Formats: sequence, C-alpha cells, structure tokens
Amino acid sequence: MATPYWAVQYTLDHMTVDPKIRKENIRTDHFQAGHMMYIDAPSMTKLRADLRHFYEDAVARR
Repeated sequence: MATPYWAVQYTLDHMTVDPKIRKENIRTDHFQAGHMMYIDAPSMTKLRADLRHFYEDAVARR
C-alpha cells in the first residue's frame, strides 16, 4: 500500500462537485509526520484538535 503525496489533491481537483459545496464540506490539511501522524507527538496533538473541531462542527450542523 502507498499514500502518494498529491493523490488526495488530484482526486479533489477532479471531482464533479460544485465548488461551493466542496468548500463547505471538504477540508484538507497537512501533518508534519505525513500519513503516519500517530507516531509523532506534535502531529498527534494536531490530529486530536482537528478531530475535536470536526466532531463539534458535525454536532452543530445537526
């Protein structure tokens, strides 16, 4: 298995989704540790904060 660096960006750029819908519903970010953010303490802290915001936003939209 591999995680090509630009694969997500490429996929998002080629989706046939209205840009407004995409902007309101899809968010991307980068971690210093890459796709193995769970092995790096600062990246894990960022992941937890990002997940907390994700859950709070989801509940608020409910």
